Amino acid sequence: MARYEFKLPSIGEGTAEAEIVDWRVAVGDRIEEDQPLVDMMTEKATIEISSPVAGRVLELHGHKGEMQAVGAVLAVLEVAGAGNVDETAPGVQPEDIAPLGEKPLAPPAVRQRARDLGISLQVVPGTGPAGRITHADLDRYLVANRQAAAPAVSALVEKHGEELVEVVGLRRKIAERLQDIQRRVPHFSYIEEVDVTALEELRATLNETASTGRPRLTLLPFLMRAMVKALVHHPRLNARFDDEAGLLHRFEAVHIGIATQTPSGLVVPVVRHAEARDLWNAAREIARLATAARASAATREELSGSTITITSLGALGGLASTPVINAPEVAIVGVNRIIERPVVRGGQIAIRKMMNLSSSFDHRIVDGWDAAQFIQKIRGLLEQPAMLFIDS
Repeated sequence: MARYEFKLPSIGEGTAEAEIVDWRVAVGDRIEEDQPLVDMMTEKATIEISSPVAGRVLELHGHKGEMQAVGAVLAVLEVAGAGNVDETAPGVQPEDIAPLGEKPLAPPAVRQRARDLGISLQVVPGTGPAGRITHADLDRYLVANRQAAAPAVSALVEKHGEELVEVVGLRRKIAERLQDIQRRVPHFSYIEEVDVTALEELRATLNETASTGRPRLTLLPFLMRAMVKALVHHPRLNARFDDEAGLLHRFEAVHIGIATQTPSGLVVPVVRHAEARDLWNAAREIARLATAARASAATREELSGSTITITSLGALGGLASTPVINAPEVAIVGVNRIIERPVVRGGQIAIRKMMNLSSSFDHRIVDGWDAAQFIQKIRGLLEQPAMLFIDS
């Protein structure tokens, strides 16, 4: 038998270190080749690191939340045959080492949920790309096997439990990033209501008459189209501010980040070149990126490079919000929920579909007047949606 030192491999251009999110094995475990060893968190995503060899775990280096440099030893394994260090260690016989086998494809969040539920992923059919198991697949398995939730505890019973939860991985990255943004960027928010009655009628008609294969249109492709047209008149908002160098980078291309909630936390996949996409192309790309993000399958490139961001909580959007800028961008447009309410139109009370846009801006770059004009331009386009399709 021999010892094999497994070192953290290169996990992306420019990445020098990563955070340990969760160990998948313990000292003493026998593992197979390509079996997940540990989940590591980079600046953009959680990555599953697997073992290149089969053997028994002798040592694990580092604990949850600790940063490890690329090239650092993560684990020491006892393997059959030649290892990669000049040591031998007795104990494991060749017949003790588990044979190779196929491992189910699933993102870290799905694996963790399956462990919490006591479900082996080997028995869950995957419907994602290449048979990848998703949260929806787990839901279907639970329903099919009639696994009922634990009975509810009476609200009249005293409870004394306390749980300590480590803030690690993506959640810690989000916390650190938002804290840094709020510290460095002087935010101001601007909230305006929009009458989307005509837009919603158009959207419903387009969905009802769409040809086969076209995706269903949500509000977001229309908003993206309105932003693209408004940014022609306000190019200073389609930018990133390098505050250390004192330089504002303005872009012709409009790369719109779409803030997306995932089981692991908030990520921002990017719809690139929104200026060159029609409604259906934009809708298809939004859906593709959201699916990839929620399955922890979005690439580093798909999660970076935005020049302005949209944030939306859909039906949970509330009446108003104060979104945090996705720095180094200088503007973010927030979508609140659509509600029917009485409004005055031409001296008459009418029931209209109303929605607020709650947007934030970097006051170092964007003045209140400019922000207001930008949102008013978007409002005009959404209230008269035919203007979205007229070049001007």
